[in-house]
Amino acid sequence: MVTLDEVLKDLQAESDSLDRLVSALDDKDWSRPTPAKGWTVAHQIAHLHWTDTVATLAAADPAAFVARMSAIEDPLTMVDRAAADTIAPPAELLRRWRDGRQALAEALSATPKDEKLPWFGTAMSPLSSATGRMMETWAHGQDVAETFPDRPDAQEHRRPTDRLRHVANLGFRTIGHSFLSHGERPPAAPFRIELSTVDGQVWTFGPEDAPNRVVGPAEDFCLLVTQRRHPADLRLQATGDEARRWTTLAQAFAGPPGQKREPRQ
Repeated sequence: MVTLDEVLKDLQAESDSLDRLVSALDDKDWSRPTPAKGWTVAHQIAHLHWTDTVATLAAADPAAFVARMSAIEDPLTMVDRAAADTIAPPAELLRRWRDGRQALAEALSATPKDEKLPWFGTAMSPLSSATGRMMETWAHGQDVAETFPDRPDAQEHRRPTDRLRHVANLGFRTIGHSFLSHGERPPAAPFRIELSTVDGQVWTFGPEDAPNRVVGPAEDFCLLVTQRRHPADLRLQATGDEARRWTTLAQAFAGPPGQKREPRQ
């Protein structure tokens, strides 16, 4: 069983890796478009900072979080608008993001482990909140790194690590949510996930005899559940009608369905 301290440590490592990449960019590179439609590098970091800020609010003052979210007029465009509104000059945005990461870690560490924190359409423990931030940081870091295919530091950031297990675990735990967010009933039958890592490990989730199965590389599974790749571009094998359907709906993040990526080939 993973602990909050372990996830926070890995979240810090993932954030530091992305920080090293973006802090080495020229200011003009922050305006480069990323694979996320309409989002530049600055949008990606601004989104991470904004989400860290509201996650901190949810942990430190749940009532204030609920009041802030209730005042939002259009939830479907909230994420894009928040990212655009949070953009600042690179040096200032970096400082804010670093301070926000530290504030979030302190707020989650100070929250009782069994307390449920409000979030977008759900409630989460501090551990789940930290896991969600780990997932988002990795996913948006992928977009930033892919923007600079010729930079060695970008390729180093994209190298898979054991930290992906948090993302994979969240992807498995949100299978039912993926169906619900698309207005469909979650399958009654269980799922089995078997993922291979670059260093020869196999991560498994769910019962061995489950009728729905997804097998393949751990990195590809994480790219699927964060909607960073179209299923057709991934080396995943789905067995069972419900498993195959899930690969078209998968989303490890809360809220409405995201803008899925188009096939690359």
